[in-house]
Amino acid sequence: MAWRWERAAIAALLVCVAAPAAAIDKDAVAKLGFGDSDEKIAAMGALVKEGDPRAIEVLKALADGNLQTAGERVFIQRDDDVLDAVTGEKVESPPEDRDDVVANNRIRAAVGDALAGLRILSPERAKRLAAAKELTGGADPAMLPLLQRALAAEKDPEIRSLLEVATAAMELKTGDKAQRLAAIRRLGASTSPASRTMLAAAANAPDADPEVRAEATKGLAAVEGRLAWGERLGLAFAGVSLGSILLLAALGLAITYGLMGVINMAHGELIMIGAYTTYVVQNLFRAWAPGAFDWYVLAAVPASFAVSAAVGMLLERLVIRWLYGRPLETLLATWGISLVLIQTVRTIFGAQNVQVENPAFMSGGVQALSNLVLPWNRIVIIFFAAAVLVAMGLLLSRTRLGLFVRGVTQNRAMASCVGVPTARVDTYAFGLGSGIAGLAGCALSQLGNVGPDLGQGYIVDSFMVVVFGGVGQLAGTVYAALTLGFANKLLEDWSGAVIAKIAVLVFIIIFIQRRPQGMFALKGRAVEA
Repeated sequence: MAWRWERAAIAALLVCVAAPAAAIDKDAVAKLGFGDSDEKIAAMGALVKEGDPRAIEVLKALADGNLQTAGERVFIQRDDDVLDAVTGEKVESPPEDRDDVVANNRIRAAVGDALAGLRILSPERAKRLAAAKELTGGADPAMLPLLQRALAAEKDPEIRSLLEVATAAMELKTGDKAQRLAAIRRLGASTSPASRTMLAAAANAPDADPEVRAEATKGLAAVEGRLAWGERLGLAFAGVSLGSILLLAALGLAITYGLMGVINMAHGELIMIGAYTTYVVQNLFRAWAPGAFDWYVLAAVPASFAVSAAVGMLLERLVIRWLYGRPLETLLATWGISLVLIQTVRTIFGAQNVQVENPAFMSGGVQALSNLVLPWNRIVIIFFAAAVLVAMGLLLSRTRLGLFVRGVTQNRAMASCVGVPTARVDTYAFGLGSGIAGLAGCALSQLGNVGPDLGQGYIVDSFMVVVFGGVGQLAGTVYAALTLGFANKLLEDWSGAVIAKIAVLVFIIIFIQRRPQGMFALKGRAVEA
């Protein structure tokens, strides 16, 4: 419960700051109960300046609507008990006619800053770091003495850096000219994105001192130069991340369309089946093995491959086998099957999206730079895509099935003459492509909600990747996926997501007109024939 957490925080802060056992500021508490908004905010500043950790409970009660008044006294409603807000002692016979103290949005925002200011003295690093991050966004200048006190005692470099930005921001608002110049210089040496905002405000203030404005402009240029590297690296990571997702989505299609020549419009639904298989495995682990829940992904990967591969092989046996060499009929048949699969999933799981939870090791991210966080789920998916690519390359180049697939692709008649079971190879190859689509669905389930229309968003992109890279070329699929991923993210940064999609599609159309064989032309008997 929230109150249990607050009581633990209060006890820890009492040890940290060695606050006296006497009651907190009675006048400040009275203003919190009976004053107007300005008086309440001033009272918060007084409590924060005093530094008494028991003020956390009073401020939290105000924000949660548990602060009450009766006569000239202020009380805290805690579960079934009523406490005196000043002394913290339980009131045995509280008045019945207590009124709730109402806090508006302005008061709640001020309470958040005040609580962050008090928690900055916590002995736990995680709480101090969270409080420091809150305060860098702006805080009441009344907390400056408390932050200076915390800064003097802080040893952690990351928290010290955040506290220096927060104290400099306060001095920039309230200090004299010398203090403001010193604060601007400290902000100019920072790598925090919050520094850029504050320096920009100081540089563009029309009534500021010319020397202060000049120093702020100089500091702003220095901060923007450092932050630009984080933005560039973030854009590059986003491009690789999107490229890996496109690669996973297109690898299966590189077999079914690139190697077998089948225009499979149900490929997106095979991706969707892999995502729903991951959802089912997650629920099974949650119900039957909650202690091993964080490892459900290890079971979901082979399960999503197997289920999608089985559906794909069934699709090839029942429908596609009879339509080889008839692309229009294949396109229409697989499009109809895609609608059937979507409706089947809606009937089983419902039309609403379902949520697949990230395991613990894929939650959060790596703080690479002050303005760059690399999410663990995308990092894992990048390596997962690379592993799938390597496994697929080894399978096609080093195994008997891969030899048969390549032989049937280059010359089906000759392969059949030398004893290759071409019909069985077709089924296995289509199952392999469908299984890889299921792996793509498993990966996509870790990035967002899973719904019946999940695959619809990737079918066009998958075809673009395969055609752009060169039909039948695995290396071309890799280059095309990364190229389109980077192009999408670069254009999104300049013009927005919609314009980026249109621009990429126009580029692909023009490129295919000029070079129909794609980036890498297919070589072998199939071309000569």
